[in-house]
Amino acid sequence: MENRKSFFHLHLISDSTGETLISAGRAASAQFQGWLAIEHVYPLIRNRRQLSPVLEAIDGKPGIVLYTIVDQDLADHVAQRCRDLGVPSVNVLEPVLATFQTYLGAMSRRRVGAQHALNADYFKRIDALNFAMDHDDGQMAENYDEADVVIIGISRTSKTPTSIYLANRGIKCANIPIVPGVPLPESLLKSSRPLIVGLVATTDRISQVRENRELGAVTGFDRGHYTDRANIHEELKYARSLCARHQWPVIDVTRRSIEETAAAIVALRPKLR
Repeated sequence: MENRKSFFHLHLISDSTGETLISAGRAASAQFQGWLAIEHVYPLIRNRRQLSPVLEAIDGKPGIVLYTIVDQDLADHVAQRCRDLGVPSVNVLEPVLATFQTYLGAMSRRRVGAQHALNADYFKRIDALNFAMDHDDGQMAENYDEADVVIIGISRTSKTPTSIYLANRGIKCANIPIVPGVPLPESLLKSSRPLIVGLVATTDRISQVRENRELGAVTGFDRGHYTDRANIHEELKYARSLCARHQWPVIDVTRRSIEETAAAIVALRPKLR
């Protein structure tokens, strides 16, 4: 009974993609143990006609309403209708914009989707994502010197998702599996540009993740060897010794989220910020 969850409705209204709201809502929800949000996401709401069915849905399933709407009239309408319905609402961006305006002494442009403009940063992220996909799991080893970061680690240390997360920040990242007895690419050892980082975790954690991975269809796959704790311990020992030999930093991801691992990598190389 201790793990029983109580549910509540969380309505997220955005005039853009809703990414900011989803992140804010989940960050807040995570602070309340025993409660689980049922998320209702309404993106690209930019006029009252689009808003009308959203307000009907909120009336049918009352809960907390978070919204990011830069059009002041539409935002005021959301706030008033929520008051009429008796549900709490928060314009998530408004206090942030007010603080910026006060400090900068300037009014915001109130432009919808301004953070998604097709500018140089946007194309930098796309380029980094393409790079991460092309250089996933040891592919295209000949040009690692073009990377900002190269992540190495044994199987199931979250190399790929960390690479993709960093790419979303415009950081070119490659990842390479560490396999005992298989040398790392010579191009990596000769590279001078990228930050090379090793990811490790506890033996129990790696074994647990591997046991949940479906690889039965792979020819010659030995699940017992793959999940055996003694074998995993040796793999980790080899990975740590490899990093120590080359003086590459090591990050233990056992209790880290992908976001926390990525932040730790960025902190190792300040110019990536």
